[in-house]
Amino acid sequence: MSHPTRAWSTRPETSADVTAIHAINSAAFERPAEADLVDALRADTSAWIDGLSFVTEAEDGTLVGYALFTRCHVDGHPALALAPCSVLPEFQGTGAGSAAIRAGLESARALGENLVLVLGHADFYPRFGFTPASGFGVRAPFEVPDEAMMALSLDPSRATPRGTIRYPDAFGV
Repeated sequence: MSHPTRAWSTRPETSADVTAIHAINSAAFERPAEADLVDALRADTSAWIDGLSFVTEAEDGTLVGYALFTRCHVDGHPALALAPCSVLPEFQGTGAGSAAIRAGLESARALGENLVLVLGHADFYPRFGFTPASGFGVRAPFEVPDEAMMALSLDPSRATPRGTIRYPDAFGV
């Protein structure tokens, strides 16, 4: 079932959204790992950043999409990890995930964040300005195809750290 791309409503998550967010991640990934990851990150005060967990709402208020940005580090310097981004299967391809990502990136920029990292599909994330992290001198702490580990500088006038990414413990890497 395809939906036309539309203007989505996005907002930071509230405590009332936790169950719906878990359901979105479980459905989108067809397994509970990502949903459990979000719950673990939410409980990690060194990783969680209030205001950088975004939901996409349908016109009736149903939550259909999600994007999370948490604190990671590159060579000891703060950066953000975008993971996971998810959309209920019946709403995939409608722009719901992109809307949550864009809202999160705007909020991260407003908070003074700069380097954002994502491990994902090389045909999806470049639309937001992501390019291979290797171009920033940043690498994952595990083997990954160069085109899949991507980075984005929210303020190109600022320097970005170089080195290996250290993810929050919840990622298990």
